[in-house]
Amino acid sequence: MSLIQQLINGLAQGSVYALIAVGYTMVYGIIRLINFAHADIYMMGAFIGYFAVTVFHVPFLPALLLAMIGCAILGMTIEKIAYKPLRKSPRIVLLITAMAMSLILEHGMATVVVGPNPRPFPELFKINIIHLGPVQINNVQIINLSVAIILVLILQYIVYKTKTGKAMRATSYDMEAAQLMGININNIVSITFAIGSSLAGAAGVLVGMMYPRIDPYMGMMPGLKAFIAAVLGGIGVLPGAMFGGILIGLCETFTKAYLSTKLSDAIVFSLLIIILIFKPAGLLGKPTREKV
Repeated sequence: MSLIQQLINGLAQGSVYALIAVGYTMVYGIIRLINFAHADIYMMGAFIGYFAVTVFHVPFLPALLLAMIGCAILGMTIEKIAYKPLRKSPRIVLLITAMAMSLILEHGMATVVVGPNPRPFPELFKINIIHLGPVQINNVQIINLSVAIILVLILQYIVYKTKTGKAMRATSYDMEAAQLMGININNIVSITFAIGSSLAGAAGVLVGMMYPRIDPYMGMMPGLKAFIAAVLGGIGVLPGAMFGGILIGLCETFTKAYLSTKLSDAIVFSLLIIILIFKPAGLLGKPTREKV
């Protein structure tokens, strides 16, 4: 296949990783928590979209919005119940709690709600192949890329052009100083979880359209790769998460196309190690000094 063809495939895959990675980096930027349950919120988004289409027979946009709203509510609920009471605890306690929440969501869905078997995601659009010389692109890839770009632009506007975004950036920079300036820290943390979780929910629906097979454990590997993308770009840096997601998607796609499908995961993880050896803060991250 041509280089341009693989570039398009990599961008489509990387846009999904970028949407998930943004949630990781937003939460870490505010409360310094690696929210491992975020990958399973992405899985929940896919199932919310699935039930919206199969039970209520709604089209694509309402299903996408329902998944985003449902995941936003789920993210805020998890933060209030599991993370808020432990916010002043050692980071290892929060990390273990996040891992526990991940297992609860996975096994709760697998044993109580839908069962462990994969389910076919309903076809929301009839796939049409567009031929541009040697390059082929289908309408689902175009929709996924368009939705990802629109959501990222909306996020950029919220973070950099609104009062809420200014409060989020202030809280990320110095939580105690932001609180002294009258910012409601609890509300900002909840909003951060809501926004990050809603983007993960959107990614779940988009992946369901690209690879029409969903299951309760579908979030494990994409969530891990999205976390790698966030660290690769600079954990806590919003543009870094987006850039890292695209880079991971391209790296994975080119490896599968030109080397071997068996080596794609190993090369992605190796890329992270190599970059962090030379730039520990990530590609777009800045070194920080820890007080001792």
